[in-house]
Amino acid sequence: MNRKPNKSDRRTRLTVLVALGANLLIAVAKAVGGLLAGSPALLSEAAHSVADSMNEVFLLAALRRPADHRHPFGYGKERFFWSLLAAVGIFVMGGCFSFFQGVEALRNGAEESFHGYVAGLAVLGVALLAEGASLLTALHQVRRQGGGADGMRDPALRTVVAEDGTAVIGVMFAITGMVLHMVTGQVVWEACASLTIGALLVCVAYWLGRDAREQLIGRAADEEASRRIRALLEAQPEIDSVEALLTMQLGLDSTLVAARIDLAPGLDSEEVEEVAVRIKRSVAHTVPEADQIFLDVTDAGAARAAARGNVTAESPAATGERGGA
Repeated sequence: MNRKPNKSDRRTRLTVLVALGANLLIAVAKAVGGLLAGSPALLSEAAHSVADSMNEVFLLAALRRPADHRHPFGYGKERFFWSLLAAVGIFVMGGCFSFFQGVEALRNGAEESFHGYVAGLAVLGVALLAEGASLLTALHQVRRQGGGADGMRDPALRTVVAEDGTAVIGVMFAITGMVLHMVTGQVVWEACASLTIGALLVCVAYWLGRDAREQLIGRAADEEASRRIRALLEAQPEIDSVEALLTMQLGLDSTLVAARIDLAPGLDSEEVEEVAVRIKRSVAHTVPEADQIFLDVTDAGAARAAARGNVTAESPAATGERGGA
C-alpha cells in the first residue's frame, strides 16, 4: 500500500531539521570553545552535539517511504532501525567520549585560562538557549499529536525529545562544573560533570535502544487495540470462536492483524467471502492503523478432534485448510 507523507511526517521532518541545524552550530562552537579553554566538560558536550547531529541525519533517512514489490509491507520498521543506530551513536560518541574526558581530567588535570573559560561559558549559554528552543519545538509537536504516550509513538520524534532533553541537562551540568572549577581551582568538578554527562547519555542510549530493539523484533499492537479487535470478531454472528489473534506493529501507522477463526456451520463459499470482507472493513474502521488484515478460516472442532487422534492429520478440516481470506 503506497502512502504519501502525512502532516505528522512533515512536522516530524521539520522538528528533526530544526534539531539538526541547532546541533551542528552548537557542536562547532563547543568544540572551538573546548579546545581554547582546555575544558573536559565543554569537550564532552561537543562530542554530545556531534553525536546528536549524526543521529538526526539517521532519523531523516527513516521518514516514510512507500511500499514496493520487495517490501510489500512498507518501510515502517526502518524508523526503528535508524533509531537503534542513533542510540548506538549516543552511547559511543557521546557517552564513551564523555567518560574518557572525565577520567583524563582526573588523571592529568587540565590547563585553562580565565578568558578561555569565559568564552566557554558564553558558548554554553547560547547552546542552552538553542537546545531549549529545539526541545520546545519537539514538545509542541508531541502535544499536537495527542501528548503523553500517543504523542511519543513516533520513534524519530521520541529520539529528538530524548536528545534535546539530555542536551539541556548536559549543558547545565557542564556550566556547573566549569563554574565550580573556576571558583575552587579544582578540576575534579569538571571531571565529575563529564562523568555525569556520560552516565546520562548511556542511560538515554539504553532506553532508546531497548525500545527500538523491541519494535524491530516485532512488538504486538497495544492491549487496548487487541482487545477491541477480539471483541469485534467475537461479536460477529457468523464466527463461532476466535482460535488465535496475532498482531504486529509494522510501522508508526501500520499494524498487521492475523486471526484464526471458526465460522458457524452452513455457510457456503460465497457467504464466507462476504463475511470476510465485512469483518476486515469493520476491523479497519475500529482500529485505523490495522491496514494489513488476514483471516484464516479453520474448523476448530475438527482440529481439536485431530489433536485427540480422531481425525487424520491429512484432513482439510483437521489442518484448517478450508481457506483464508
